[in-house]
Amino acid sequence: MVDPERLAAFALMTAATSVVPGVSMLFVMGQTIRIGWRSGAAALTGLQIGYIGWWLLAAVGLGTLATAFPAAFAALAVGGALYLAWLGVKAIRHGGRAGPSIEAGKGSLHALRDGILVALGNPKSLIYIVALLPPFVDTKQSIGPQLVVMAVAALFIDVIVGAIYIAAGQGLTAAMSDPQTRRRLDIAIGLLFLAIALGILAEMALR
Repeated sequence: MVDPERLAAFALMTAATSVVPGVSMLFVMGQTIRIGWRSGAAALTGLQIGYIGWWLLAAVGLGTLATAFPAAFAALAVGGALYLAWLGVKAIRHGGRAGPSIEAGKGSLHALRDGILVALGNPKSLIYIVALLPPFVDTKQSIGPQLVVMAVAALFIDVIVGAIYIAAGQGLTAAMSDPQTRRRLDIAIGLLFLAIALGILAEMALR
């Protein structure tokens, strides 16, 4: 079992990292604003699926793997940054367009796929698992059950925070009826994603 005090501290840390606007939650809000709450919910679901992948890696010793195969994890971070940049370019190119009805029908499926890829390619996830998680794990006890409890807590908190971002995105939906406002917001989101991606790539180049 996880010590209640450790679990409470872990939950506070997780909530803090989730609330701060990052790539994942901005992606969820962007999908909600551009396509609708169903797309935002699908994006949030995709993120949780991707996070489960990170938790599975944590269970098999992610820290050890990161040390043994640094090039592989560097490639993952670069790939995630490039994918984020592609999403930014796409948002800028299609800024202000409502999109055809078939795109709207497939929006949730695309958001689910993109959510998984954003979560798997987000360097913040690697930092979370490698640097932030270990202090809350008691090595004197069985690690597997602790990871299960913390994973469930983390996913639950992330879903709650994601729902808040979806609600916020819904509140901005009315403004999106104005093509100029929609275009400005799409471009702003696209530029933000590009800036984050360039920041990640620059940090990788300086290592």
